[in-house]
Amino acid sequence: MPDTHNSITSIIARETGIPEKSVAATIKLLQEGATIPFISRYRKEMTGSLDETAIFAIDNRAQELAELSDRKNYILTTIEAQGNLSAELEDKIINCFDPNLLEDLYLPFKPRRRTRAQIARENGLEPLAKMIMAQTCANPQDAAKRFIGANVEDTDAAIAGASDIIAEWINENEAARSRVRDQFRRFATITSKVIKGKEEEASNYTTYFNYSAPLSRCTSHNYLAMRRGESEGLLRVSIGVDDSRTLSRLYPLFVKRNGEAASSELVTNAVADAYKRLTRPAIENEMAAEAKTKADASAIETFTSNLRQLLLASPLGSKRVLAIDPGFRTGCKVVCLDGNGNLLCHDVIYPTPPKSDTHEAAHTIFRLVMEHDIEAIALGNGTASRETERFLRTLALPDVRIFVVSENGASIYSASKVARDEFPDKDVTVRGAVSIGRRLIDPLAELVKIDPKSIGVGQYQHDVDQTKLKAALDMTVVSCVNSVGVDVNTASRQLLAYVSGIGDSLAGNIVAYRAENGEFPSREAIKRVPRMGPKAYEQAAGFLRVPTGDNILDHTAVHPERYGLVKKMAADIGMSLEEIVNNPSAMKELDLARYMDSETGLETLTDIIHELEKPGRDPRQEAETIEFDESINDITDLKAGMVIPGIVNNITDFGAFVDLGIHKSGLIHVSQLSDKRVRHPSEVLKLHQKVTVRVIEVDLKRDRIALTLRDVSQN
Repeated sequence: MPDTHNSITSIIARETGIPEKSVAATIKLLQEGATIPFISRYRKEMTGSLDETAIFAIDNRAQELAELSDRKNYILTTIEAQGNLSAELEDKIINCFDPNLLEDLYLPFKPRRRTRAQIARENGLEPLAKMIMAQTCANPQDAAKRFIGANVEDTDAAIAGASDIIAEWINENEAARSRVRDQFRRFATITSKVIKGKEEEASNYTTYFNYSAPLSRCTSHNYLAMRRGESEGLLRVSIGVDDSRTLSRLYPLFVKRNGEAASSELVTNAVADAYKRLTRPAIENEMAAEAKTKADASAIETFTSNLRQLLLASPLGSKRVLAIDPGFRTGCKVVCLDGNGNLLCHDVIYPTPPKSDTHEAAHTIFRLVMEHDIEAIALGNGTASRETERFLRTLALPDVRIFVVSENGASIYSASKVARDEFPDKDVTVRGAVSIGRRLIDPLAELVKIDPKSIGVGQYQHDVDQTKLKAALDMTVVSCVNSVGVDVNTASRQLLAYVSGIGDSLAGNIVAYRAENGEFPSREAIKRVPRMGPKAYEQAAGFLRVPTGDNILDHTAVHPERYGLVKKMAADIGMSLEEIVNNPSAMKELDLARYMDSETGLETLTDIIHELEKPGRDPRQEAETIEFDESINDITDLKAGMVIPGIVNNITDFGAFVDLGIHKSGLIHVSQLSDKRVRHPSEVLKLHQKVTVRVIEVDLKRDRIALTLRDVSQN
């Protein structure tokens, strides 16, 4: 019978604490092609209302265990082909779920390189090694005489070769490796030193010039920083333990108390040689890999958290926007956009040095605002931003709010194929200004066009596992897009590609069909798109919106598979669909228990009611403006003790960076976030959050600003 206790489902259930039934249902849905957003939103009864994070974790772990299973099968097949697969070894391999331990079990049977031990075997020294290992031989030198030959010139060479074989046996011993691994996991220290003569070049790594800390307590950013310094040839990083203590744990495994002294001494020496030459370097590499994996996971978690906040930043909505990409010598690029982000016109003004033509610039801004009925101004936060903002505020434009917008990644978009295809006859500066304006109207719709790594939030994104980073970031974008929903009649191909069940190819088909046939009148009409099969439609429909459609439910997150249920609800209280939507009082008349069955539980019914009460609601908050301190224009204007406004523009493991409006962000170290202990800055702050900070220190030489939130009231 199959070992159900160690099935993928049962293992994940034990590790996560999620009921096995929910894990099994989730894996089945994923295998059937259901997407994570779809499962989380529309299959709550099957999974026990698991959220996207839990489903993503199940999916990842299931893939890892499947890969581990494939590795086990390969190992079993290889050992069996050698004729070395005992029932006991087979059972150990089958029930092993630690990748390191699995490789320990396989190590003695791996195809061998031509090591020192292998050469000794070829020279016929394995019998001598067995004699010494048994520790019953009183005089190994005499025993070694029988093994002198063409390639073994004397007894010392024979004993040295036999000792190499013994060292390899010790290194391949599962218990020995486990003991060394245990010592490293419990007591390892990571050490970093600057390479002599590189001190000036390594000035960014002064913290790690003579650094030492327990590996188990080394933070993600410290570990990744040291490894980056090492890869740049500036630092020497090592992981080690107390060798004498570790060897004292190894000797009892191999050195017999009552063995012949001469043989036991040789075995003792072989243990030390095996540890220093073979086992310690291998386990150190393992620990480095484990520490890297742990550091990567922490950094990726921070990155995805920041990305989620950035993507779900407050949209201004469908407003007519004048966007400005500020500059000095080349001027400020100005574009006007309609409520959907379409380019209406573009121009250039020179209100900043060296031209400082504020009169002509003011005339142009007033003209554009009047001609296009502009409702808001989006100003990029790059070079000349403060100077341009100061100029704009002197204009006192009626009913036009000014927003400072992050430019991170805008240059990446403006030079991308996406931007070139959209604006083939416009230069990169116009495209960049358009991107700034669109970010204000709808940050999510614009930022999905940019590689998430280029957006500039998080830390060490280029140092972590790129495959895992991409998977996590893609999942974050997918989650954000589907949590907000997408207007199928206005969304770009890039935005549609992230909708559950669609992807890039089908997104292209939707855009092409829309261009040829006009707007979709309903969700049902989306089925006419080439290659929009039943499965793709099932996965996508609930996340696509048709605000102007004939069916009012098409502008909600109610899935078409539940339309019949909603119609029945309306009929039961004597109302039409139009009458119950956006009518909370009508919802109170419904007895939800009447509509529950094996496929529709209270969770789904509650979601439906919430959608009917606020159809097409956007989970994001409204955009807010921020005004920086007018007296602060440069880092040299800052003094310790100043209390000034700012906005959080990046969150890392060690603190939060704050934009002060001077093109140089200040750092609030995690220790300065609160009088209480804070484990991670995300517990206290969010991206784009307005804060009032106190300047602690201004280091002009290192171009660094230290800030604090402690004892500073937040308005």
